[in-house]
Amino acid sequence: MAKIDNILLKSKFRGCMLGALLGDCLGAPFEGETMTAGGKLILQKYFDKLEGPYFRAPIKTYTDDTAMTKSVAKSLIDKPAMDFKFLAKLFVKEYFSEPKRGYGQNVIDVFAKLRRSKFEDVFKPAKEQFGGIGSYGNGGAMRVSPLALYFHNNNEGAIDAVTKATQITHTHKDAINGALLQTMAIQQCLKLDPVEKINLQEFTDSLIEKMKKIETNEEDFEDDEKPYQVKLIYLQQILKSNADCDVDDDVIRLLGNDISALGSVPTAIYCFLRAQKDIPGIRTDNKFRRCVQYAISLGGDTDTIASMTGSLAGAYLGEEYINEHIIKHCEYQKEMLEVADNLFAVL
Repeated sequence: MAKIDNILLKSKFRGCMLGALLGDCLGAPFEGETMTAGGKLILQKYFDKLEGPYFRAPIKTYTDDTAMTKSVAKSLIDKPAMDFKFLAKLFVKEYFSEPKRGYGQNVIDVFAKLRRSKFEDVFKPAKEQFGGIGSYGNGGAMRVSPLALYFHNNNEGAIDAVTKATQITHTHKDAINGALLQTMAIQQCLKLDPVEKINLQEFTDSLIEKMKKIETNEEDFEDDEKPYQVKLIYLQQILKSNADCDVDDDVIRLLGNDISALGSVPTAIYCFLRAQKDIPGIRTDNKFRRCVQYAISLGGDTDTIASMTGSLAGAYLGEEYINEHIIKHCEYQKEMLEVADNLFAVL
């Protein structure tokens, strides 16, 4: 699709932000689990119930994924020129106002140092972690959806903004490049017509070509290794395998399901693409649900992988394809739609 009109683009903004939230809320109860056949059956019933007629139940709460995503969005809405000190202050304020959202200890340490230093150098605390290597976690990638949306027509702006926004907490090249890959995948989804089938080969080939430009600094990689390009090639190979076979073990082994960016971003992209067709054991005709349910079914870092998968699915499909009953069970859903609309308004 060459160009999308503003009505569809606004729907895709809403779908992307809502998808990130729902993946986080729905995936959080399963975080850290190894999903057995019985666990996947429970997951199927969990989604069936949530998707059915609305019923009163404890709300599905969001985690640090959404807490930091909404801070990124607020930064763009309030200061569209990207003020990274302002963003760092938003992160810290959000954490100290609600610390029990599942933040990792390394990020907590960064926030504490930022506050003590009065934000003198917002990149220094993260740079000093792990002997100067920095964290390679997926904390940058999990919160990039607002940046991907805002810079959807500005490739250079997106790369710079995503890199610096990630470096506030994660400075390892894998963390930064994972955030960039997730950004580029969301932006590709924005350009697709939701009523047309995705050409999986073209979608992944495009991401590989884009990562070739990112993974270019030879001194950053041993033996010319290009880790994200390698993961994307594995992703293509798994997609081409027999769709009726259970390849979940291969997905976890080759792509990952952990808290590292390298072991989760390619997995989220795979989940989104694999769910464009029926998946054995997942009974639904709703593509958005299938994407998120499949991401959770892999176990591991379910909230973050499902959140990243949900943002991709939402950016592709738009909000109309997301079941309204499921939406009602998730915390912050009304506010997230307002965030998406405000983000769209500052373009």
